[in-house]
Amino acid sequence: MSNIISPTRTEIVGVRFQKVGKLYHFECKEFPNLNPADHVIVETMRGRQLGQVMGFVNPEKGVGDYKPILRIATPREMLMKQYWEERQVEALINCRERASQLGGYEMCKFVEAQYNYDGSYLSISFSAEDAKDRVNINRLRGVLATIYPKTKVELRQIGARDVAKAIGGMGACGIPRCCSTFLTDFSPVSIKMAKAQGISLNPSEITGMCGRLRCCLVYEYEQYVQARKELPKKNKVIGTPYGEGRVLDVHPLTDSVTVLVEDMRYTLTREQLQPLDELNALSKKAEAGCSKGENGGCDCGAKGKKSDDESVDSLPQDTDEDEFDE
Repeated sequence: MSNIISPTRTEIVGVRFQKVGKLYHFECKEFPNLNPADHVIVETMRGRQLGQVMGFVNPEKGVGDYKPILRIATPREMLMKQYWEERQVEALINCRERASQLGGYEMCKFVEAQYNYDGSYLSISFSAEDAKDRVNINRLRGVLATIYPKTKVELRQIGARDVAKAIGGMGACGIPRCCSTFLTDFSPVSIKMAKAQGISLNPSEITGMCGRLRCCLVYEYEQYVQARKELPKKNKVIGTPYGEGRVLDVHPLTDSVTVLVEDMRYTLTREQLQPLDELNALSKKAEAGCSKGENGGCDCGAKGKKSDDESVDSLPQDTDEDEFDE
């Protein structure tokens, strides 16, 4: 959604096929009256799909041609979409029953079934206990093809995060899961993000309901990194209004640190801190004076001491112009 620039109109639109799904781009120059929120029919890798226009987007440089929108969806097609959506639960139950009868699919968990708008395509998503193992679903696909002879059936293996997105439910924070409410794509998450934010590495603190690192670790990571660049690191000795102290803890969001000065702890803002390394280096340089001497081609700005007579003699003297008239 970040590349949507509506209301400025372009010839490319972003179309979404699910309520919380990825955005796909299509060409719309044949439909000058097309508006955001309209429903359209487009051709995809999974056959014809009915999606909703989310807005106009700028065409990306270096990207090939976009597929065109076929037509604006009719009221009949909207009713067809609703009808087949109501039959998705039935298709999922049938799939589970056939998998149980065939055997060999005990490691599989069938989580979601999706029809396209006219029922010509059925996609069933499943997960496996060991995601590294490829599950042979040819037998099950063949049985389902006999049950739905006029429908193309696809069984698709998905990961743990996609399973949580499909199932929904509440997150550890007590509100609906991000993946099932507004996240349209999953960003890479690492332990480094938790460390940068000072979060305990206890699995219960950083692991989501899907068994993977929580997606919310990404949200404030960049802000923490930027804030820490301006603050001293832990255990560093710095200057404070109370004397030299050692940094005990860093508070990036409040732009402050906790410092131990002798036996007292102080929470100080960045403006109250004094970088001792820089101050000590400047003091030593000032005390040392010029390292190149008076006649060594000094370029540091410091000048050697000169006597008052030398200083006066070095100044340009006024001359009497009459002396040169002869």
